[in-house]
Amino acid sequence: MAAAGPSVFLLMVNGQVESAQFPEYDDLYCKYCFVYGQDWAPTAMVKETALPAAAQRGEGRGSPELGHWPSLSSSQGLEEGISQITSKSQDARRALVWNFPIDVTFKSTNPYGWPQIVLSVYGPDVFGNDVVRGYGAVHVPFSPGRHKKTIPMFVPESVSKLQKFTSWFMGRRPEYTDPKVVAQGEGREVTRVRSQGFVTLLFNVVTKDMRKLGYDTGPPDTQGVSGPSTPQGLPR
Repeated sequence: MAAAGPSVFLLMVNGQVESAQFPEYDDLYCKYCFVYGQDWAPTAMVKETALPAAAQRGEGRGSPELGHWPSLSSSQGLEEGISQITSKSQDARRALVWNFPIDVTFKSTNPYGWPQIVLSVYGPDVFGNDVVRGYGAVHVPFSPGRHKKTIPMFVPESVSKLQKFTSWFMGRRPEYTDPKVVAQGEGREVTRVRSQGFVTLLFNVVTKDMRKLGYDTGPPDTQGVSGPSTPQGLPR
């Protein structure tokens, strides 16, 4: 009897929140989280690890069959994280460099709700209070390979000059109670925002079983191979 085909596909993402450009600010840190559809879920990947020679012979404290020498490890990655505080570099770029790692694996039955990464950048104001310096979001690249993305950031603005002065004086700048709203369209049209800064992300994307389920993300030889590629526009 023929073996059953896969019922889900996998999307493996690693990389880093590389750097940022905020000319007016210094000593910033970054938070990230992922937003995805109802059919998506983080999953653990089982990785094979090499056994010590003694374990392969059944020597030492016990045999592999008794579980003293595990040969499999489970790695799920993180859906969210917070970086270290960084200061501007001393070269001409004046970049804020984090090199903060990203590593997560998702499973899904269809591409609808393809994961997005949401970034929030924070830093001190003149009174030493942590305030938001920028929000931004971008979809994880659709095609396998290595991708570099630069995300324009923005911050919410007060409606009136009085509110703007009050929020500055009290150290309570306008910000979203849930940063994930940045990845959604509902209600965004009533929010006044201002562009401010850029963040650069590096993605390494690997997919598994998408072609078997009828989804074409690029040439067959790019499935799981790092390298430059162009997104092909799967359904959002």
